[in-house]
Amino acid sequence: MADGTPCAPYTPLLTTTDWNAEWMELQKARRAADEAAYWNKKSATFGTKDAPSNYVLAFLDQLDLQPGETVFDMGCGNGALAIPLAEAGHKVFGYDFSEGMLRHLEDARQRKGLTNLIETTLMSWEDNWDHFGITENCADVAIASRSIATSNLKDSLLRLNRVARRKVCISLTTGASPRADERVLAALGLQNHIGRDYLYAFNILAQEDLRPSVNYISNAKEDAFDTYEEARESLGRMVRDVTTNLPEDQQIAALQRLDAWLPSDLESFQQDGRTRVRLSEPRKLTWACISWDAR
Repeated sequence: MADGTPCAPYTPLLTTTDWNAEWMELQKARRAADEAAYWNKKSATFGTKDAPSNYVLAFLDQLDLQPGETVFDMGCGNGALAIPLAEAGHKVFGYDFSEGMLRHLEDARQRKGLTNLIETTLMSWEDNWDHFGITENCADVAIASRSIATSNLKDSLLRLNRVARRKVCISLTTGASPRADERVLAALGLQNHIGRDYLYAFNILAQEDLRPSVNYISNAKEDAFDTYEEARESLGRMVRDVTTNLPEDQQIAALQRLDAWLPSDLESFQQDGRTRVRLSEPRKLTWACISWDAR
């Protein structure tokens, strides 16, 4: 102290939370994670555009890839990142638990002549990666773009860190689930839980002394459907997810409000020579892109 009195020992309490334990409890309270069958069905209408989206371009820019570097793409889906990475000359190892998604990626790599630059494997976050020959430092850069929906976040992050020789880059939501349209929920008088998943990842990495950095990617997502019934089914699932802990009569009332509201907000448009429907306003999403030097 200034008067010369010795200071008592003090340990600053920078955190009072086991971030991974809280994440695991949060996952129990959420809707069950999608099974592979859901994404197999979804893959039929999950086409990758010829030109990468603004989100994809922004995510790729975060990687700062060097010529010839290899990429481990966990949750690669139908190749939104794998295809442009391979077109830029990078060898990509793509992993996903959806056979349907990988089938579309296989078709795309054949069509674009990228068979020597993309390898795909059917594998989930929960599988034993050692059984698939995945070794320490097996790729220069490891990525997981909008694909981390695991019960044990710390384990998933450290798996990626083990795989990468140089860098890891992931993206997580900064607010509600990307499936939750806050505008629609507000119109129905519903409030969604804001998870802020990226804060859990950042703090887990900080506790592991991995020094993560964060950048933000904002993009608009247009929800388009083949039919009115498909739109009603998709948005009804969102409403049921949000109201899962409410009494049954309140859930029914919310779905009735959806039925009354939806016809006035859907609009028709032409796509690939057919008529589809979409919401009048696209969803606005902001993703946290978290990267760190692997070691």
